[in-house]
Amino acid sequence: MGDLSLIILAAGHGKRMKSEDSKVIHRVCGKEMINHVLDAALKAGCANATVVVGHRREQVIRAVGERAATAVQEQQLGTGHAVMQAARELERSKHVLILPGDTPLITAETLQAAISKHIDDNNGATVITARVPDPAGYGRIVRVGEEVEKIVEHKDATDGEKLIDEVNSGMYCFDSALLKKALEKITADNAQGEYYLTDVFEILRNEGVKIGAFTVENYQEILGVNDRVQLSEAEKLMRARINRGHMLGGVTLIDPDSTYIGPDVVIGTDTVIYPGAILEGRTKVGDNVIIGQNCRLVNAEIARGVDIWSSTIIDSSVDEGTHVGPYAYIRPDCTVGRNCKVGDFVELKKASIGDGTKLSHLTYVGDADVGRGCNFGCGTVVVNYDGKNKYRTVIGDNAFIGCNSNLVSPVTINEGAYVAAGSTITDDVPSETLAIARARQVIKENWKDRREES
Repeated sequence: MGDLSLIILAAGHGKRMKSEDSKVIHRVCGKEMINHVLDAALKAGCANATVVVGHRREQVIRAVGERAATAVQEQQLGTGHAVMQAARELERSKHVLILPGDTPLITAETLQAAISKHIDDNNGATVITARVPDPAGYGRIVRVGEEVEKIVEHKDATDGEKLIDEVNSGMYCFDSALLKKALEKITADNAQGEYYLTDVFEILRNEGVKIGAFTVENYQEILGVNDRVQLSEAEKLMRARINRGHMLGGVTLIDPDSTYIGPDVVIGTDTVIYPGAILEGRTKVGDNVIIGQNCRLVNAEIARGVDIWSSTIIDSSVDEGTHVGPYAYIRPDCTVGRNCKVGDFVELKKASIGDGTKLSHLTYVGDADVGRGCNFGCGTVVVNYDGKNKYRTVIGDNAFIGCNSNLVSPVTINEGAYVAAGSTITDDVPSETLAIARARQVIKENWKDRREES
């Protein structure tokens, strides 16, 4: 389907969202609605993509990035007018797919089937339709036999036409050259005073062009989002779809209704996910992982056999067999090796942790390179910030850091070195030595009595 262009309409204000932001950048399962639509269309085979932008255009442009070109609709004068702004796409490919930017539930499989029918049936235009329980607000599909005669907007429909339950999804496939000619003939003579793209169908039919329809099996795919209630409904439907896919792929979700997994997350088989877990972005989880209750993983890479309990991991990786949590916080740019322990109330930031190292509890390691087989006692702090700059600490293999120690960066604890509990280390510690950096204990006799007398 290389000879297929894409136009996504995303210029509208979306007033019912009650938001200063563009409607199409509101997220469903962690991804902007516009990017759900764009993903589906590109997977369906579209070679070129243009997004028509208007209200808060900079937000939409930022969201789609370099995956699509943009065309600007300065005044929102209807869907037909919007397509006119992207007229270059009508000259680049034989066929063009036109989609609204606020229908995040549409799938690549449905679009591909519709495109194939359009081409195989040699249609000049094809509208994607659905039969819905409540068609109020939708444009109605008026047929003559199996062919589409016209599409009537709800506000312009007669009482008889409003009884039709087959509705327009706002998604179309056209012969590009035929569409370009028909756009020159549409007018704004309607209740809204806008240039409707749907008027093109009647124009084409009057010229003898074959008009087809593709009816989706699941009407929920064509549901648009116009307000926060519909946004939450789309979120629920998308989440159920994603979770079902993972469960059918061999993942155990203890309670799917309270598990939140983004559309780009990859999870291996025999992984178990407990209630309240949130997996976002491009997180990748290996086989046989346990993700405990109330975990949050964002762009995390979790290898086979890891178990994570009530912890947060962001933009970091954890290797095989490591235990994390409860209540650990692994901040961006961390790599944790194999068979490590990152225990309760441990925080890591821009740190690499070697295989077999244990940070069991109440420890902060920031801007540090930690070797293999190290042990951190409770309350250890890597003091990486002097108020102006941050510095790195290097800890060699098999080092032992005693409880309540401060390692003041930049400093190196060499291989096999020991740091005595309660020490504040400001100088490098050679290999196989013990560093003690604390005041000598002093006993004050009769301290209590003197204090009470004073």
